[in-house]
Order: sequence, then C-alpha cells, then structure tokens
Amino acid sequence: MNAILPSPRHLGLNAWLLIGGALGVAGGFALTAAGTATPTGVAVLYTAKLASTFFLDLLRMVLVPLVFASIVCGVASLGAHHRVQRVWWWTLGFFVFSMLVSIAIGLAAANIFRPGEGMHLEMFADATRNFEARQMPFADYFAQFLHGIFQNPFAALAQGDILAVVVVALVFGIALAAGGERYAHLRRTMQELQELALVLVRWIMWLAPLGVGALLLRLVATQDVSLLGSLAYFIAVVIGATLLHGVVVLPAILFAVTGMTPLRFWRGARDAMVLAFGTSSSAATMPVALRCVSEDLGVRREVADFVIPLGATLNSDGTALYEGAAALFIARLAGIELDIAQQLIIVFVAILGAVGAPGIPSVGMLSMVLVLQSVGLPTEAIALLLPIDRILDTVRTAVNVEGDMVGSLIVEKMALGGSARDAA
Repeated sequence: MNAILPSPRHLGLNAWLLIGGALGVAGGFALTAAGTATPTGVAVLYTAKLASTFFLDLLRMVLVPLVFASIVCGVASLGAHHRVQRVWWWTLGFFVFSMLVSIAIGLAAANIFRPGEGMHLEMFADATRNFEARQMPFADYFAQFLHGIFQNPFAALAQGDILAVVVVALVFGIALAAGGERYAHLRRTMQELQELALVLVRWIMWLAPLGVGALLLRLVATQDVSLLGSLAYFIAVVIGATLLHGVVVLPAILFAVTGMTPLRFWRGARDAMVLAFGTSSSAATMPVALRCVSEDLGVRREVADFVIPLGATLNSDGTALYEGAAALFIARLAGIELDIAQQLIIVFVAILGAVGAPGIPSVGMLSMVLVLQSVGLPTEAIALLLPIDRILDTVRTAVNVEGDMVGSLIVEKMALGGSARDAA
C-alpha cells in the first residue's frame, strides 16, 4: 500500500493547494454547522484570520521588490537585441497588440455576462469602504492619477504604491536599455534582486496551502453556498472568452496577415498546444513549440529561436484575459463597480506585469495580486482564485503558447518580407 500511495513530500504545490483548499471548505461547512458564534467558532475564525493575514502580508512584502526588478530587467533587455532590431520591434508590437486584444475580450466578457453580480462578501467590507472613500469626478481622478504615478521612487517603494512602482521601474528600465553596456553591472544587480525575490516567493508559496485554506474557511463560514454557483459561472465565462480568443481571434489575425488557414496552423501546432494544455507550462512546452513552428509551420529557425523564447516571457494572452475578467469579478463580489478609467489601469498593469515575469506559477499569482492592488481591490480574493487556477491554467497556457506560435509566423512575414512555406 505504501508503495502505491505517493509520499507527501513528492506532492507538487498544486496538489497541496487543492488539499488546503478542500480542507478549508470542509472546515468552513463544519464550522457553519457547529455555529460560528460559539466560543470554539470564534476562536477558529480568529485563528484563520491570523493565518490568512500572515500569508497575505508575506505576499505584499515580496511583491514590490519582485515587480520592480522584473519590469526593470524586462524593459532593459530591449537594448540587448540591437542586432535583430526589425524582428525585435515586430515581435514586441505583436505581443502588445495581442495582449491588448485578449484583455479587451476578457473585460468585454466580464461586462456583458457580469459574473459575481448580486453577490456581496462581508469579508471584503473594509476594501469596499476604502474604495468608496476614494471616489471622485473623472477629471479630478485623472489629475490625481497622473500626480500619483510620477513621484519620488523611494517613497513609492516604501509605501508600496503599485502603480507608481510600475512607472518608476518602466522609466529605469528604459534608461538602462538606452545606456547599454555602461550600466551592465546595474542590470546584473537587478537580475540578482529578481532572483532573490523569486527565492522568497518559492518559500512563501509553501505556506500557500495554509493561507488559502484559512481564507476559504472564513469565506465558507461567513457566506452562503450561492458563492459556489457564482464561481462556477465565472469559470465558464473565462473559459468561453479564452476559447474565443484562441479559436477565432488569433487564427483570424494569422489568416489576415499571412494567408495561412486555421486548419493548416492547428495541424502544425497541435503537438505544442496539447502539451501546453497538459502541463500548464509555457517553459516546458518551449522545445516542442520551437520544433512545431520551424519544422511543421516553416518558420526560419533564427526567427523561431528568437520569438518563441521571448514569447514565453513577454507574451501571455490567456493570462492577461483572465486577469482582466478576474478583476471585474472580484470587484462585483466586493460590491464595487469599476469605471472605464479603472479598467484601463487594469489593462496597463496587466501588460506591464507580464514584461520580464519569470514563467513560474507563483509569479502568475503575484501578477494577479498586482492587478487587484492597482485598483484598490482586496487581495484576500486570491483565496477564491487559487483553488480554481489549475482548471483555468490549462486553457490559458494553451492560448499563451498559441499566441507565441502565431507571433513567430506573423513576424516572419512582416519583418523578413517572406511567408512560411506551405502557408495555404
């Protein structure tokens, strides 16, 4: 029997998150049945609040240095590709365009189908009060927004002002790219800071099952079961929107630019997309994606070797779509309606958050925290998103990889003036 059952230390983080989430939900139902107002119930809820707050505080602690170093390193890498400047700019342009389109689809789906509407979680009441206190006319909001994003970088880092940190990192990254080799030592320092922050993230993520379990216990114990139905509806909306982008929008863009039919593309890209769906890892799929685009879809090897690895870092269509839809879903659960200006902030932060972000699952979760904080939404909401993340990650990773392969075909056509062989 022991030979059949896996050892607990061999379980992956996703398995532990599912176990922690399941225990949290079960504990919440048990606490509801026993009574949350009893001395035991009060003590359990208090302990769960301490555990969940500790986990979230650790995430906030590492978020600012990681975001700052990742964006600086990602933008500074622009200067490292001067030998293939035309290919680089077409690649960057396509990645930004495709992520803009995907976020627009995610926001449109969330605004049309409105998952989370009608629910109001008491657990997010503090965030709602803080949000309402900041409401103001659009003209005043825009003026304050501009004033807030350009500020003393040390103050932004110390106060954890996410939007200001993103803008400061963007400016520093551009300056490093412009400076070239003169600032190579500073670029290496930023890379080392990023690596150090990732070490801390990995340590913190092993507390995630405890933190997520505690958050879900509090949610289930203080909310009714209709929350589960709302969550299932959100999953359906996100999967539908992601499939729309992957099955309709990206193939349509590819056909419009290169003339390659969707059937021809899917036949050549099938192996990589199936592997991406199964592994939920763009990095693990990269060798197969390289083979598919160079051998089966006819992209020049020098283009494929440049675009595919870069796309695994910079291009995240499915993730960007999910983050936009998730932010609106969480806002409605908190009783908040985000206006156009705030939704545009989500677009800006989601794209910049993808620049230079290493391809590990925990960083994807941190980018979701980044998006939530940028518009003042409660970071406690990751308790709802983490347990369902594995389900959604399969589809969005497949679309992420598809976007990289479509990008390599478009860059070949636009940057080098040719088209992939057998395009028709």
